[in-house]
Amino acid sequence: MCNPALLVRRAEIVRRIRAFFDGQGFVEVETPVRIAAPAPECHIDCPPVGTGGFLRASPELQMKKLLAQGMDRLYQIGPCFRDGEKGSRHNPEFTMIEWYRRAADYSAIADDLTRLMEVLRPAGGVPRKLTVREAYRRFAGWDPWQAFDADRFDYDMATKIEPALAGLGGVFLMDYPPACASLAVVRDGVAQRWEYYENGMELANCFTELCESDEQRRRFAAAKAERAALGEADYPLDEDFFAALPEIGSAAGVALGIDRLVMVLTGAQTIADVRVLD
Repeated sequence: MCNPALLVRRAEIVRRIRAFFDGQGFVEVETPVRIAAPAPECHIDCPPVGTGGFLRASPELQMKKLLAQGMDRLYQIGPCFRDGEKGSRHNPEFTMIEWYRRAADYSAIADDLTRLMEVLRPAGGVPRKLTVREAYRRFAGWDPWQAFDADRFDYDMATKIEPALAGLGGVFLMDYPPACASLAVVRDGVAQRWEYYENGMELANCFTELCESDEQRRRFAAAKAERAALGEADYPLDEDFFAALPEIGSAAGVALGIDRLVMVLTGAQTIADVRVLD
């Protein structure tokens, strides 16, 4: 059961987040919660709705369409959904903030998050940066660039990398293998992607956004094939999204979990402490 005192703290944290982005010239937007075509990503399942459509796991595709229409800085705070995710740090319904900048890369978004954390927790210290390659060599004893193994990569992330980050405060885990690019630009042999951790808890996932339609279509096709092989649901492709990508030019964006952020800032032990559950 949620803690009413923590709900009061949560409301204040969300107010401060909004004030931060409003003060930085971002525009708050609202896009549909029910969507026709989620991004196909392995192990992320969107709940189906009625006879058609899905509850979003992220507003990413819809927000990128707004970038293509000329918006430069935008953010959104709202509900997202993932089937089969429930535990002390997971819930099938959760709250996320996403923000995007045109003509920016993942370093600019890291700067945004660093400044935001300074506002929310002034005494928290400056986050450090650690590359994925360095982390796997140091904590898992292998180099994912030499012989990438998706299952081993995911297993070691959960059992070796994240526990090793537990005592390090804020950490940007930077520059992923190309096989983990998803919707990110790949440059000089690395995916321009970072994930942000607070003492081993993942809070955010950021990309320098891929804005090439053909390459994004290829990646989605590969993800759909992998989902089919795993027996996961198939999703239709969002053709409007592919058409919009070249109009963006360049951009970067991030998804940050509000529930986990509130847990970190309040010392709560479970997600049930900081949000009302069904």
